[in-house]
Amino acid sequence: MLRIDCPYCGLRDHSEFTYGGDAAAVMPDLTCAEPQPWIDFVFMRENPKGTHREYWQHSQGCRVWLVVTRDTVTHEITEVRPARAEPGS
Repeated sequence: MLRIDCPYCGLRDHSEFTYGGDAAAVMPDLTCAEPQPWIDFVFMRENPKGTHREYWQHSQGCRVWLVVTRDTVTHEITEVRPARAEPGS
């Protein structure tokens, strides 16, 4: 069972959270009018094996967005922190 330790609400079942995608993806500049960078950002995702940073929102709790570092093979979570602490957020 996947359980996420929300820094504000404590340890909770993953069903309280909504997956928000890859936290390592870099959004194109907002002034970019070319479609390909946006297509790549929205639709082309890596499927990593091993440690990966992901966005999760505690949608059934405090509603805060989090960055969760999780092993995609074992589902072991090694770090959870507010997304606001990420550069550029």
